[in-house]
Amino acid sequence: QVTLVESGGGLVQAGGSLRLSCAASGRSDSSYTMGWFRQAPGKEREFVTALSWSGSTFHADSVKGRFTISRDNAKNTVYLQMNSLKPEDTAVYYCAAQFPIWGTVRPTAQAAQVKYWGQGTQVTVSS
Repeated sequence: QVTLVESGGGLVQAGGSLRLSCAASGRSDSSYTMGWFRQAPGKEREFVTALSWSGSTFHADSVKGRFTISRDNAKNTVYLQMNSLKPEDTAVYYCAAQFPIWGTVRPTAQAAQVKYWGQGTQVTVSS
């Protein structure tokens, strides 16, 4: 069992930055993929970015070059640095753990295949 706790959401102006954190507990090893999904009002939860246990990173096209995912294994924490934020980035961001990544050129993941979820944190980008 893995418990995920997010922090760091908030309100920011377009062009600004935010950093989200996700602390994982419950397992002593870090040999699983962690990442972030988001869900805007009226839309399905979508893949944003992921970091495999081996250190490979995967990003949705919509956030490439703007969002960076990193992991501190000693703290069992994953971070999402979001730069150059746009109003369309407004959503509830969910930390996720243990799920497969599909594709390499345009990677994606399915919310239905995520084993563990955090509670979500709101990110609002004003124009």
